[in-house]
Amino acid sequence: MKNKKEAVVAFSGGQDSTTCLAWALKRYEKVYTVSFDYGQRHKKELECAENIAKKLGAEHIVLDLKELNRLAPNSLTRADIEVDKEAPEEGTPNSFVEGRNLLFLTYAAIFAKTHGVTDIITGVSQSDYSGYPDCRDIFIKSLTTTLSLAMDYEFDIITPLMWIDKESTWELADELGVFDIVRNETLTCYNGVMGDGCGDCPSCKLRKRGLERYLARRSVTVDGN
Repeated sequence: MKNKKEAVVAFSGGQDSTTCLAWALKRYEKVYTVSFDYGQRHKKELECAENIAKKLGAEHIVLDLKELNRLAPNSLTRADIEVDKEAPEEGTPNSFVEGRNLLFLTYAAIFAKTHGVTDIITGVSQSDYSGYPDCRDIFIKSLTTTLSLAMDYEFDIITPLMWIDKESTWELADELGVFDIVRNETLTCYNGVMGDGCGDCPSCKLRKRGLERYLARRSVTVDGN
């Protein structure tokens, strides 16, 4: 039996997925968070995900996808590959994990169907991102159709952040009451530093730029009433 009162969140314990989890908890009676152990360098990511899910009251599940580490070596899975500080002129950054979102959402869909859930939520966005092809709206629409056909089950992959930038993502987290959790307890940094991160990798720069813009605007709003 399909249950529209429940949802599955693909959950990394980072800024975007934590904001999406808070968003989902406002809309569904029960939320499952599904995280993935894909051999990432920073296992703290999984610890953050578990701790945040517990704090916010969502069930947390970790699925094993370690084979992805061997198939797609990159700077997020290999300590001997330094993270690109800037996106290359051509191609994807070396922090792009081939097929990651495709696999994550496929496994999340299998979990969802076996639990009678149709709605899958992910924090991908093509408005303010690092050039990853599997964060694009066209990919999500295509995969939704493919998964629905493959399992003869009507999935809905929901992307609350698809058309907003990091500044607006911070604003949404604040509106949802999880600003401090997102700022202090998430792990978005490619070098594995919690909270505000290393400040040097592309993910940290993007996060910091959005935060500074939002805080400046929020300060003006508070001061100007």
